[in-house]
Amino acid sequence: MNQPLRVCICTPELAPLAKTGGLADAAGGLTRALAAAGCDVRVALPAYRSIDRDALHAVSIGSAGVRLGPSWVEVELYEGRLPGTSIPVYLVSHEPSFNRPGLYGEHGADYPDNLRRFSVYGRGVLALLRRTAWHPDVVHCHDWQTALLPVWLRVEPAALPSETATVFTIHNLAYQGVFDADDLPLTGLGRDVFTPRGIEFWGRVNVLKGGLLFADLLTTVSRQYAAEIQTPEFGCGLDGVLRDRRDDLVAIQNGVDYTVWDPASDALIPARFTPGDLSGKAACKRHLQETHGIAIDPAVPLFGLVARLAEQKGVDLLGATADAIIGLDAQLVLLGSGDPRYETLFRTLHARYPARVAVALGFDEALAHRIVAGADAYLMPSRYEPSGLNQLYSLRYGTVPVARRTGGLADSIVDATPDALARDAATGFVFDAYTPDAFLGAVKRAVFAFLDAAAWRRLQQAGMRADFSWSTAAPHYLDAYRRAVARRAAAR
Repeated sequence: MNQPLRVCICTPELAPLAKTGGLADAAGGLTRALAAAGCDVRVALPAYRSIDRDALHAVSIGSAGVRLGPSWVEVELYEGRLPGTSIPVYLVSHEPSFNRPGLYGEHGADYPDNLRRFSVYGRGVLALLRRTAWHPDVVHCHDWQTALLPVWLRVEPAALPSETATVFTIHNLAYQGVFDADDLPLTGLGRDVFTPRGIEFWGRVNVLKGGLLFADLLTTVSRQYAAEIQTPEFGCGLDGVLRDRRDDLVAIQNGVDYTVWDPASDALIPARFTPGDLSGKAACKRHLQETHGIAIDPAVPLFGLVARLAEQKGVDLLGATADAIIGLDAQLVLLGSGDPRYETLFRTLHARYPARVAVALGFDEALAHRIVAGADAYLMPSRYEPSGLNQLYSLRYGTVPVARRTGGLADSIVDATPDALARDAATGFVFDAYTPDAFLGAVKRAVFAFLDAAAWRRLQQAGMRADFSWSTAAPHYLDAYRRAVARRAAAR
């Protein structure tokens, strides 16, 4: 009988333990789906201050000295279980690195020693895997914070058994982990790796580039994004590297954990509903309007947005068109934080239209669910969006997305063209040009469609019935793992 595939998920975030954005949801959903598919999957995380070790029933499994350039530091290793599951979770604890308020930084600024911090984490993972009797077939690394692991595993053969394959997933190419060349010794890597064909990037250390070059297989989170990052416009300076590895780049659309995001069972929303009975959604809308002090009116289209307030998310387009949108007799509820100029912009917008615009700055998981459930339409005017999860959540909740045709948004939303509407295939409103006029045009189409209650209901129901579950995505990851294992075996 074949042994189950052994996979170690190395990620800087994992819902519900540590989260700043969609990576946490993606890593958490994938982990659970792999376990359900029969994988022997385990997770390794930094031991951030915010992680509740009691909830994990975490116990110390010892300490280890790890190399940090010319010196050594000691890390404490813990093992627990992902809440509600039997999935092992390992924590790499180093108080100076991870006992901090933020995961990556505070007040909009990264910690200046992030290369040191995540080198400690990565080296700790290697020490952990050498210590346990469990040896993974695949180390699956997520984003730049883990990208040195594939490098160490190839240039330091004693790090782990040579048959261990590596898969590296690009969740957002714009975040690369770029540091001064003087910091190279922290990684323990030699000058032979600090070249244009290695981790050197315009005279600096580029950690993510190491993952792209040294992992056995690469994945990213939508078909459209896989194509986009091979172009100068979206390649963030690494499009040439990705074109060179295009045969090793696999696109797998992120999924949704429908045990968490489903209006039929969501305990965080005031009423439950299904495609066949949307009365609960009307109750959610009323509750959202009432609790945020905006006019209670079921006939007015209510637009929702939950986002990091950054240029990537297209909030500059929303800022440029907000007056015109409100002028369409519409309402807006926004939850997010980020760039102070955008926070100020939306505070001002609320002050100008207190009965039409509600703004909550910060992050609140329960409120995010209530906005997705209570809004009529969901705004995602992103400049780029590798996968996007919020449009998938909104589809499930009958909240029709208005989005730019980019990355995962292009792959997951069917534009409400006359033909798609006639076939009941349409699920949202899509625009192409990154301009205020193009965005406003899509919003106007949505407002016009909202006036036809029967047509709007069909749009909602088509989106709610779409399946973007992790059980659909997991088999594609299993195929990628097997391909990486085969490639590693052939290279030995």
